[in-house]
Amino acid sequence: MSIEIQDIITFVSAYEPFDSLSEEELASLCGEIEVSYFQKESQILEHGASIDALYMIRSGSVEIFRRTGELHNRLEPGDVFGQMGILLNGHVRYPARALEDTLIYRISAKKFLEMCDLVGEFGDYFEVNEHSTLQQIVQNQDDKNDMTSVRVRDIIQSGPAYLGVDATVGECAKKMTEQNVSSIVVFDQISAEVDDNEHASLPLGIVTDRDLRVRVLAEGLSFDTPLRDVMSGDLVTIAHDAFVYEAKLLMLRHNVHHLPLMRHDKVTGIVALNDIVQYESQSSLLLVRGIMIQESVEGLVELSAQVAAAMVRMQKEGANSHMIGNALSVIGRTFKQRLLQLAEEKLGAPPVPYCFLALGSMAREEQLLVTDQDNAMILSANYSEAEHGDYFKQLADFVCDALNACGYTYCDGGIMASNPKWRLTLKQWKEQFSEWIEKPNPEALLNASIFFDLEGVDGKVAWAEQLTRFIVDKAKKNPVFLAAMARNALNRTPPLGFFKDFVLEKDGRQRYSLNLKRRGTAPMVDVIRVHALAEGSLSQNSFDRLDDLAQSPLLPAGKTAEISDALEYLSMVRIRQQVAAVEAGEDADNTVEPETLSSKERRGLKEAFQVLSSAQKFLKFRYTAHQKG
Repeated sequence: MSIEIQDIITFVSAYEPFDSLSEEELASLCGEIEVSYFQKESQILEHGASIDALYMIRSGSVEIFRRTGELHNRLEPGDVFGQMGILLNGHVRYPARALEDTLIYRISAKKFLEMCDLVGEFGDYFEVNEHSTLQQIVQNQDDKNDMTSVRVRDIIQSGPAYLGVDATVGECAKKMTEQNVSSIVVFDQISAEVDDNEHASLPLGIVTDRDLRVRVLAEGLSFDTPLRDVMSGDLVTIAHDAFVYEAKLLMLRHNVHHLPLMRHDKVTGIVALNDIVQYESQSSLLLVRGIMIQESVEGLVELSAQVAAAMVRMQKEGANSHMIGNALSVIGRTFKQRLLQLAEEKLGAPPVPYCFLALGSMAREEQLLVTDQDNAMILSANYSEAEHGDYFKQLADFVCDALNACGYTYCDGGIMASNPKWRLTLKQWKEQFSEWIEKPNPEALLNASIFFDLEGVDGKVAWAEQLTRFIVDKAKKNPVFLAAMARNALNRTPPLGFFKDFVLEKDGRQRYSLNLKRRGTAPMVDVIRVHALAEGSLSQNSFDRLDDLAQSPLLPAGKTAEISDALEYLSMVRIRQQVAAVEAGEDADNTVEPETLSSKERRGLKEAFQVLSSAQKFLKFRYTAHQKG
């Protein structure tokens, strides 16, 4: 094989779906590749022209246009184009132009179709739709929603500690204390020249904290006793990539509390029963139960440290963004419910009924780690400021202050029940919402985007449902308001520049990054909310709203699925970034640095942002036209 062909294989095999081909298949395909060069701004493909090859960018960049002349996409090295024309009618569907001097690999249509037929995964990649990358990524995520997928190596708290059989009990206790571990792996001998992670022989046994209590202290043995006399032999081990449930079953079967993790005859760690117990305690359901039995704000503050761990666990188990958002929203609502109970225990029973509201992401069941508190109250029609105002001020202050202590920070905009502006009767709320809908100035629109996603947390939650119905009924009948909401939803655009790169911003740590919430999920939620109001959907969650819109004439066929995939992808990238920050001991945020992502992930992000851009353009057209009509 020539050096040139090997170079092509090396490049092509680094990208999907070519990485699914065998060495023989790659050699067969790459041996027939033709190399073409296109100067900057030269036309590569003309609309309607015959197409006889799949195009792959080796260097440079390419712009893809719709038949109307509108820019559709910008591609970079590793991206392919021309497949839709080959698969459908043999003619170019999307014209292509070189944005800069560009080197192209041409794969004949015959060879391309041959590989599609021969390798199912290869063909599936191209044959789904024009947003195949994004759709496949989301589908793959769904396929991994298996709650038995966490491995023992992912939950161990620390690396293994070692000693030789001739080491003493005293040395063992000292090392366990210094390294904060509950066990020591015992080897025949430990070389001073060799790192603890390297041993020429298999371990002979293990000494645990229980062994020290039962076999040393209880028996009155000297601290000079060698480990060979107190260690547990007949070591039970487990593969480092085994699943957590397998480790749990093995411990039960052999009545042991520690399992050395083995990889290629080497000990890579120790999983203790305590590790498994701690991991399982991070379940969102157990956390909710723990919140409800706390007797003080201090107890809740201490428990709030587990929220991040619960999210990490769910992400590791393969949960999608809807599942994670729902779980964290339930946890947040439970904190509110328990705090309201504690407040009433302190202040006495409320003088009149009320409903405590969650607003924004918590109401939509889309809450993640980086969040502030948005809440409000509906008060009884019998409420009197003179008689009851002080009680509800104290209650609201108690809850909002405690939420802040639990990690749900104060809202910078003051959208909290502690602000008397947001403690109103049902009648007053309807009057306020009517004013926003009938007079949609910038402040009204901003408030509507927050308050119109609401849910009753505690108290007379039926009032919240009545308020939602009122909002939907009134907004649906007001095309001017819908058009104004549509314009407002265009204020935050996706971070795609005129050229092929992302538009980056400096974050709080002076890094150039993308804010996935401000420039991704939030504007997508805004787009979905406008359509949902126009349709009269009573759903709060964005994915549920899309389900309601799936059969609506408001959106073109297939558009809701496309938006759903884009929102899921943006949300999961955001979640993974927050999880990575938690695991690194850093503060989680909503940003991502594109250079830290794989080429596949960057392509997925670009596709998701392009879906958002398209959805915003349609929104502007749809509701401007709606207003005029």
